[in-house]
Amino acid sequence: MYSNIPTSGNQPTNPFAAAKEDEIDLKVLLFNYLQYWHWIAICMFAGLVIAFLFNRYSTPIFKVESSVLIEDDEPSLGMDLFESAGFAGLQGKSNIENEIGILKSYTLAEEAVSELNLNVEYYQEGFLKTSRLYKNVPILISVDWKTNQLVGGMFRLEVLTEDSFELTIENEEFSIFDPKDPYYKTKPEDEIELSQSVYSFGETIQGENFAFKVNQISSLPGDMLLFRLMDSPTLALKYREDLQVSPTNKQSAILSLALETPVRRLGEDYINKLMEMYLQRELKEKNRASESTVDFINNQLTGITDSLQFSENRLQEYRTQNKIFNLSEEGSVVFERLQELEKEQSQTELNLKYYQTLQNYLNSDQAGDLVAPSIIGVTDPLLNSLVESLSQLQAERERLTSNFTDAAPAVRENQIRIENTKKALRENVNSAIANTQNVLANLNSQIRMIEGDINSLPETERNLISIQRQFAINENIYIYLLQKKAEAEITKAANMPKNKILDTAKAGQLPIAPKTSLNLLIGLILGFIVPIGVITVRDFLNTKIEDPKELENQLKVPLIGMIGRNQSDDAIPVLNNPRSTVTESFRSLRADMSYLSPNRENLTVLFTSSISGEGKTFVSINVASVYALMGKRVILLGLDLRKPKIAEDFNLPNDKGMSTCLSTDMDWREAVKATGFKNFDVLLSGPIPPNPAELLLQEKFGKIIREIKSEYDVVIFDCPPVGLVSETKELFAFSDINFFVFRQAYSMKGNTQILNNLVEKGGVSKMYAILNDVHVDKGYGYGYGYGYGYGYGTNSYGYHEEVQLPWWKRALRRRS
Repeated sequence: MYSNIPTSGNQPTNPFAAAKEDEIDLKVLLFNYLQYWHWIAICMFAGLVIAFLFNRYSTPIFKVESSVLIEDDEPSLGMDLFESAGFAGLQGKSNIENEIGILKSYTLAEEAVSELNLNVEYYQEGFLKTSRLYKNVPILISVDWKTNQLVGGMFRLEVLTEDSFELTIENEEFSIFDPKDPYYKTKPEDEIELSQSVYSFGETIQGENFAFKVNQISSLPGDMLLFRLMDSPTLALKYREDLQVSPTNKQSAILSLALETPVRRLGEDYINKLMEMYLQRELKEKNRASESTVDFINNQLTGITDSLQFSENRLQEYRTQNKIFNLSEEGSVVFERLQELEKEQSQTELNLKYYQTLQNYLNSDQAGDLVAPSIIGVTDPLLNSLVESLSQLQAERERLTSNFTDAAPAVRENQIRIENTKKALRENVNSAIANTQNVLANLNSQIRMIEGDINSLPETERNLISIQRQFAINENIYIYLLQKKAEAEITKAANMPKNKILDTAKAGQLPIAPKTSLNLLIGLILGFIVPIGVITVRDFLNTKIEDPKELENQLKVPLIGMIGRNQSDDAIPVLNNPRSTVTESFRSLRADMSYLSPNRENLTVLFTSSISGEGKTFVSINVASVYALMGKRVILLGLDLRKPKIAEDFNLPNDKGMSTCLSTDMDWREAVKATGFKNFDVLLSGPIPPNPAELLLQEKFGKIIREIKSEYDVVIFDCPPVGLVSETKELFAFSDINFFVFRQAYSMKGNTQILNNLVEKGGVSKMYAILNDVHVDKGYGYGYGYGYGYGYGTNSYGYHEEVQLPWWKRALRRRS
């Protein structure tokens, strides 16, 4: 208790002092929180209850998963020639990242949503939550999506009878969907109103921006449902964001598709439909080459069919008119040789036409579909592989651009590959055209030589050969094209997607959210952290003095004692309740003062504070009382001439006192009043003067004080707050011991600087601090309930008696 009292001599430094101080601080911090243990326990229990209710009434979320195998294409014949030339990426191998982008593309999501018809969402209200209905719904909403529709908001439907229902608007978070501009919605300018409230099932419900029908399925009177309309673009964006696509591992070519949804069957249907549309899209792209080949052949057949029919009719007419049906032996030999050359010529011309078409395609960069060279009869493996690669790269570009911008790295890389492939194709096609033209010129030369032999035949036979020759050319070309068309259609029928569905969508049996155990743990932790945080923030923001240890650390003078809270309404507990703990606090303070000013027969003690209300008058009266109990002749001087309180505490009239003595010729002894207690007198402040500071600065005041000290053993000064008035500083010269009174949970922490300035700058000596009204236990070792502030417990052994106030007064005191 006396550790802060100055002592003489040098004391040895304790090497463990700092560590001990830190240990005590940790204990103070711990006990500061432990005093609120019941609030912490209540908050932790509340956190558990909230977490339990959240788990109980939140909508469970299930995870739906499936998997797709991404297979690479077999490298085309001759593509190994390009590896050394820097075209290694031209095989059209599937890129995992590209396939992920395709599966998460908006276009694919919109196709899946449209196929499933998810544009109407149905809900059913429960006691604390609303659940979504899927498939087995008691009503069916038919929407005319060719007109404007209100989407996003909620409608409420109550079935009245088997044929009628009541329709109201639940909320008005509507947007207007315009089928002419489906990707941009607007907000309604006016409030949405229905023309009526009761409708019949099957009736068209129509308004300014909506039109739909409600069809009866299995609803009963009294059923209550909620529904809202959702446009396909919005749904596609939502499902696109919710879908998770990722490889099962870094080396795997298997993609995992996952969707978290409260409706398991809906999630399964969506992922299955999405994978179905993904494979259909891939198959459609693979069939494009066959379809382009068939279109090319059909265009050729259109012209050759007419020529074939014309030459056939002409041949029949010539035979009929000239009555000639067979050629001579020499004519047959010449015709067979000519027929072989012309057949070869027609195929060569067809190849040349294909090369020229391909050349025009490459030179003009036109957006068209390539025809496979092998279908036309071109057997060049390098050309076939180049055309196939270009077709695959262009298909990949279309898939990429549907999901990425042109600036995306994958799109730029794909474009570079297309340009490189086109460059290689141009060189190959130019070479092929030159070679084909040379072959065709050679064939034409041989045909002209045979035509010379034909001129030596009779005219009738020569004309027949000419007509029959034209017919044979057209017939061979026609048969050849029909054969190639059949081959292209067979190829198209045999096409299969290279990627495969490994697992159809399946939902887990247990929900992934809410996580019951985790939420309970979070609730428990938050229930612990929140009150701790509130206590910490409150203490951090608290500007009042509460912790005696903190007060000691801030002061430049010793903290001599602590006075506990007075549990009674009595202002003088020392005299009226001598066995109370508050009385024992004052006895302890009296004992300390014998060390502060030893060997003095007469003692003058001054009490002041920083502001009014800190209890300096209460402390002054009871310190005077505790000396009076010792048999000392004590006088209490009321020197607070501005706001006197002593007269009220002793039920005395404040008609005369110090102000009277200083302003008139009245002797101070005439102003002294008996308190009714033995050895205890009081000199009140008297009527409030207009110039209190000037009165106390008179020489007469010093004379009065010297006379008082000669007649009394103990003189107690009850001075005004030094932080508010100036005259108190002059009174320090008349006292032996000076006490600065602080009040717990009342005095501001910054007021300690007033006391420090008095000592450091004002030169006031013998200055000490007292903490009054200690009632908040701020940690380890500072309870006042034991009677000494720092002392040991004695209440439980019957040494002190406390005056118990009514419960409502005790509650008010705790709040103050």
